[in-house]
Amino acid sequence: MKNLTNIKQRILYFIENQNINVSKFYSESGVSYGILTQKSKISEDNIVKFLTTYPVVNPEWLLIGKGKMFRSAEPTAQQPEAIKSPTGIPLVSIAAVGGFGNAEFAIKESDVKDYYVVPKFKDRRIDFMIEVAGSSMQPKYNSGDVVACTILKESRFIQWGKVHVIGTREQGILIKRLYPCDNMDKKCVKCQSDNEKYPPFDITHDEITGIAIVVGVIRLE
Repeated sequence: MKNLTNIKQRILYFIENQNINVSKFYSESGVSYGILTQKSKISEDNIVKFLTTYPVVNPEWLLIGKGKMFRSAEPTAQQPEAIKSPTGIPLVSIAAVGGFGNAEFAIKESDVKDYYVVPKFKDRRIDFMIEVAGSSMQPKYNSGDVVACTILKESRFIQWGKVHVIGTREQGILIKRLYPCDNMDKKCVKCQSDNEKYPPFDITHDEITGIAIVVGVIRLE
């Protein structure tokens, strides 16, 4: 939480204390997605959304760190949601993910193969892990590697040139580097493989059902 504002640190502490899944927090509260890990100050609007969603939080504690975290007696920790373990990251079936058809990669319990605790990912916001299939991203990733992903809620958070997991309506799940289209008038993204045997291609925005950025990998020799 280094370099984050005190208010953001307190919100992150509340989320951890209450075993609230980060993705669920953004979805339920309406707080700008990813704002808690950015260095910029949190807006008044986002603070209001947070306090409205969690009225048990003491505003004085949130804003200036004075007093207790809760308005009254501290409530018991919330039960973790059914589809994500509070102590593990879900490893998702690539076949199941291909049928999401949802801009937020809404993972179902039936899509999850297992949950894993990865110490290296402890301080990173990882929403799910998925196994690489095929050779299109060699030598960066090999078939069987497991990549850890953070869901992007808005296209403006795409990091051009970085590897992303893309959910599509027709082709299922793809793991590619993303670039802007050559034709800027087209509403699309260019998908590039690391393996030169696979030519780049464009995917229109309306074909994309979800995007997540790859932030880590697990590999066995």
